[in-house]
Amino acid sequence: MQTFVNIFLGFFIFESVGAAPVTDTVIYDSEFYDIPLGELPQPFVYDENKQSDQFETEIGTTLPSIIQESYSSAPLTEEPEEEASMPKLIDGSSAQGSGVLGPQTQDGLPTCLLCTCLGTTVYCDDHELDAVPLLPKKTMYFYSRYNRIRKINRNDFDNLNNLKRIDLTANFISEIHEDAFRKLPQLEELVLRDNRIRHLPELPSTLTFIDVSKNRLGRKGIRNEAFKDLHELQHLYITDNNLDHIPLPLPESLQALHLQNNNIQEMHEDTFCKMKDFTYVRRALEDIRLDGNPINLSKTPYAYMCLPRLPVGNLI
Repeated sequence: MQTFVNIFLGFFIFESVGAAPVTDTVIYDSEFYDIPLGELPQPFVYDENKQSDQFETEIGTTLPSIIQESYSSAPLTEEPEEEASMPKLIDGSSAQGSGVLGPQTQDGLPTCLLCTCLGTTVYCDDHELDAVPLLPKKTMYFYSRYNRIRKINRNDFDNLNNLKRIDLTANFISEIHEDAFRKLPQLEELVLRDNRIRHLPELPSTLTFIDVSKNRLGRKGIRNEAFKDLHELQHLYITDNNLDHIPLPLPESLQALHLQNNNIQEMHEDTFCKMKDFTYVRRALEDIRLDGNPINLSKTPYAYMCLPRLPVGNLI
């Protein structure tokens, strides 16, 4: 009997031990979290007294402190209020600055809203402008053709250090300040054709292309040695200006000289060549137009001996 009782108790104890739940060991992978195990926060401990909705929001593995810090939001800082007198353009710049829309014009509109701006090029053609608008500082190419501009002021192109081309074709320009273009460090092309200009201003030495055709320069509109220091000049167009002479000296870099439809009556033998140096050859100057002038080119044959091509004009 005693033996039977011992067997029964042993079987009961074995069943109880077998039915006990097995607790899984929680293993943290320190390489995954990249922090020492000792610095891990305490794991979540279930509290029976908490309500079910609280349990749903807290259950799960606790994030390490490093990850928690990356999700924490920084305190918001209040932005200073904009002054009412300084409205902002759509690019965030001031209306008086040089942003995408440019500074305000005299009509109260940003230049690039009144005109058309594509990258560093500003197109203001045919907008009935009576003055050069304020341009963004990054402007490289400026076109304002077929407008009503009458005067180019000294400060119209101030601080436009990137400006490479100015085209003011077909305006009413009769006056240009002497220093309007001189301070532009990168200006390469200047087009002022079809205006009323009587005097050509000081020109920057960086110019490679000049077109002042169809103006009113006459015999005094171009100062002496106006093109002498333009060592990069390649194209010079002064047609239809009632000139009575060829403006000398011409830079060695010149490739094309158009002087047709003027009043040039004579030419010297050293206009293009050097009288005392018969070995001198001026290879760059290949395009000379003198047609439409009252000059007989056959009277000065030695004036063209150094040129690769004869000028176009009257040879009779």
